Amino acid sequence: MTEIQDGTHAGDVEARRFVERFAVMLSDSGYPRMAARVFAAILTAPEGRRTAVELTEQLEVGPSAVSGAVKYLMRVGMVVREREPGERRDHYRAHPSAWFDAVASNLDVFERFETGAGEGVDVFGAGTPVGDRLDEVRRFFAFLREEVPLLLEKWRQQQDSR
Repeated sequence: MTEIQDGTHAGDVEARRFVERFAVMLSDSGYPRMAARVFAAILTAPEGRRTAVELTEQLEVGPSAVSGAVKYLMRVGMVVREREPGERRDHYRAHPSAWFDAVASNLDVFERFETGAGEGVDVFGAGTPVGDRLDEVRRFFAFLREEVPLLLEKWRQQQDSR
């Protein structure tokens, strides 16, 4: 690795840039900014886990920012807390099924959009411009509600066969 003037290595810089880019992607998808940064840092840890101290150092933020982000990530099921026997520090690891669970939890959202759009069709009338747009929304979410569980099952089977 090429050393840069401040003592860091080019690979370290690229890794940090990736963490920030990935965090922005998560943040743009609805995750709180600090939680996204913490999750990206955990996900890219060499051993797949980091302590709160490691997170504060890597992200150059205060302990309270990391604490709040970790609490959020644990609450939404993206991160789990672990402790090795005899150790005093907690380690945070990405939950093994975080992505699967996140997608699966959207199934009820799909149904709500489908139902809500269907109610709009009833209000505005089928065959009207508004009714047609709402019916397309209804059909789209009906499609997702039917197809996503099949994809999740296919993923589960693929993971089980590994």
